[in-house]
Amino acid sequence: MPVDPALEVVLDQLNAGDGPKLHEVAPEQARVFFDSMQLPAPEVALDRVEDRTVPGPAGPIPVRIYRPESESNDPLPVLVYYHGGGWVIGSIETHDGTCRELARDAGCVVVSVDYRLAPEHRFPAAADDCYAALAWVAANGGEIGADASRIAVGGDSADGLDGGGVAAGGVEVREPAVAQGCGPAHGRLGPARDDDRWAAGLGG
Repeated sequence: MPVDPALEVVLDQLNAGDGPKLHEVAPEQARVFFDSMQLPAPEVALDRVEDRTVPGPAGPIPVRIYRPESESNDPLPVLVYYHGGGWVIGSIETHDGTCRELARDAGCVVVSVDYRLAPEHRFPAAADDCYAALAWVAANGGEIGADASRIAVGGDSADGLDGGGVAAGGVEVREPAVAQGCGPAHGRLGPARDDDRWAAGLGG
């Protein structure tokens, strides 16, 4: 299978040079390096993008909300998105382009969560923030033009698999009413994304 051209650029950057590998440097250095590797955010036409905070277990959690262009003002399905980075690197900024494309291509509201990172914040800090953001969306979807009966959770890399999985599984224990709104699209985004699958999972 051929490598996506955008991913190939990132892989070439990782393989270039003789410096230390990402896992060999301090978290602060790894974050700077990872940030510098990001491609410019694509030009994506959206209705609006909003930065705000939602309540969390250790203080406000920053989120970025993307609403796609729509022919009506009806509430849209919503994806709560957890960025990748092994719980140590990454942010809502590094995954801004991905979320813009997801909102446009899947026709859903996307809520990107800037959860706390390790090692400064040990487990289960990130999972607790992921859950708190999901619970807020379920209870306040109307504020952001989202249909709380059509919620999906997901992301990329480890944080899509584990962050999204913890949130999707945890709601069944902590908040049954939230679990009822979670759609079958919870999961992980790898290098290739199937937007039709996401749209189907979100009820689109």
